[in-house]
Amino acid sequence: MGNKENRRLDEITAGTLIVGIDVAKALQWARFVDDRGREIGKAVNFRNDRQGFETIVAEIRLRCNNKLLRQPITQVIIGMEPTGHYWKTLANYLIHRGLRVVGVNPFHTKKAKELDDNSPTKSDKKDALTIARLVKDGRFFDPYLPQDVYAELRGLSNARVSIIKRGNAVKNNITAILDEYFPELWTVFKKPLKSKAARQILRANPFPSMILALGEIGVLTEMKKAVKRSPGVKRVLRLMEAARQSVGVPYGQQAAKLRLDWLLDELEQNERQLTQVEAVMREMLEATGYADKMLSIKGIGVVTAASFLGEVGDPLRFQNARQIANYAGYNLVEDSSGKNKSGTCISKRGRAQLRSTLYLMAYTMVGKNPEMKQLYRYLLTRKVNPLKKKQALVVVSKKIITVIFNLLKKQQTYLPELVFGAARQEMLLAA
Repeated sequence: MGNKENRRLDEITAGTLIVGIDVAKALQWARFVDDRGREIGKAVNFRNDRQGFETIVAEIRLRCNNKLLRQPITQVIIGMEPTGHYWKTLANYLIHRGLRVVGVNPFHTKKAKELDDNSPTKSDKKDALTIARLVKDGRFFDPYLPQDVYAELRGLSNARVSIIKRGNAVKNNITAILDEYFPELWTVFKKPLKSKAARQILRANPFPSMILALGEIGVLTEMKKAVKRSPGVKRVLRLMEAARQSVGVPYGQQAAKLRLDWLLDELEQNERQLTQVEAVMREMLEATGYADKMLSIKGIGVVTAASFLGEVGDPLRFQNARQIANYAGYNLVEDSSGKNKSGTCISKRGRAQLRSTLYLMAYTMVGKNPEMKQLYRYLLTRKVNPLKKKQALVVVSKKIITVIFNLLKKQQTYLPELVFGAARQEMLLAA
């Protein structure tokens, strides 16, 4: 057992009341145990509103004043699974009432729930007791609820991801309509959704029969409504020929055009939202005071820097860069038994969106940042244990974490000559 677990166990004394809460949308269950895991009183359920929150606080006070306890209660620790979003309102309320709230890994709850009754049966009431006893065993952590500018950045980062997902869904739906009614359009416009002229055609006359009815002059006139310069007669002729040779289905075109109009409206709104959220991300990034340090790293832009801080919070709340890597789920694990030993891989027991942000950073930096490109090539081509491309990008991601943490801690801007230590520099030069 590590030092961290020992410190947590030291916190659990004979004067500790442990509360396990299984959080749900409407009705939540709470169970109470002492430092030995013995249940104190009956289970309590309460609603997810102010009255319910006041009820659980009153129940906690009632058990703290229980004269039958072998020792007076001196501290209260409340455990819950920090999943979804329902737990945040309760945790925020309890913290502001001066109570300590800790998190329990849902995976641990799932594995430990059979210890008491040897049954895989799941219920909110049963899970609450399992959570309480996990806290008793020191298997908990302090959840992080970002405040101030970091809360804004996390919200903006999540909003941006949601906007992009919706935008991709809209693009896929538009593609499906075009593949059915006018598949040859892709031979005229490689990226029709990024071309103003193509969008204008999709708005006005998107299908072959409509384009042929419009004629060459009509199509050219329609395109000129969207672009300042002439779209080119050759492209118009190619579009007309594609319409004549099209194998797209001829039926249901009015309904398809109506759907296409709606999807184009949604896509334009999505693009406006993306521009807006990225503008606010820039403002919030400046407010952290870290913008100049992070943006001095070649290959890191405003969006990736803001997304990183939104997921991590203030990086200086961590003691070292390794803790941030573990927070992202980059700690290595292996499966070995006897003579059998598997290869290592990352645990992925961390923030998935943070890993996604770091992967995008690494992917960009191995192309634009000379130092990261050098490290990436070395990892792929070294004689001993060469890595695959994705494995190398994970190593580069961890190096990016180290660089960002050191810059912010030392309040310095990026200096290429300080990226690698002497030993790493020798290895790179030798390779």
